[in-house]
Amino acid sequence: MIGCLCMIFAVGVNAQESSLGNWLIYIGNKKIDNRWNIHSEAQYRNYNAIGDLEQLLLRTGVGYNLTEGGNNLLLGYGFINSQNYVNTDEKVSINEHRIFQQFITRQKIGKVGLQHRYRFEQRFIEDSDIRLRFRYFLGINAPLIEVNDGKNPIYLSIYNEIFINTVANIFDRNRLYGGIGYKINDNLKVELGYMNQFLNGGNRDQVNIFAFVNF
Repeated sequence: MIGCLCMIFAVGVNAQESSLGNWLIYIGNKKIDNRWNIHSEAQYRNYNAIGDLEQLLLRTGVGYNLTEGGNNLLLGYGFINSQNYVNTDEKVSINEHRIFQQFITRQKIGKVGLQHRYRFEQRFIEDSDIRLRFRYFLGINAPLIEVNDGKNPIYLSIYNEIFINTVANIFDRNRLYGGIGYKINDNLKVELGYMNQFLNGGNRDQVNIFAFVNF
């Protein structure tokens, strides 16, 4: 645990000057029964505040709970359309199909929730060889305000995710995020936060807006 936190802040402090983008993110979970679930996800990523598309990401998958505590195995598929600038005025559109396997485990330390996510991706990028990538995500969720009925609708969310390739340029990227969330009810919560993405070629900053939906 201490080693994971050290990794978070050691990577995250390498900040450089970067432009500010915006990510609009929907994450859905459909519970089929006590064991099975369907994951759905859509992300609309912009180079600027909104309107200059950087990437459209659509992801889905079928998950299986190993325990009632939320230890979940999932097999998923993703489609990603990237709009990459080749110069200051012209974009090139690149499509990617992605298959991934992941394992999520959750734990509680007092009122603080921890989530570990391990993901392995097989990436089929247009006009490119198959690429393999590992990702490790550590999320921390802590209540901030308690209302009269004992619930904690406002919470702090922090996460770090590191991406590792299996070939040359082993380090792919690192994402460090902090935000404030509001739990509207048991099925819906929203979140606003700031993310720094550290890449081999520099940094990018994003304002992230999340909607989490259970149905």
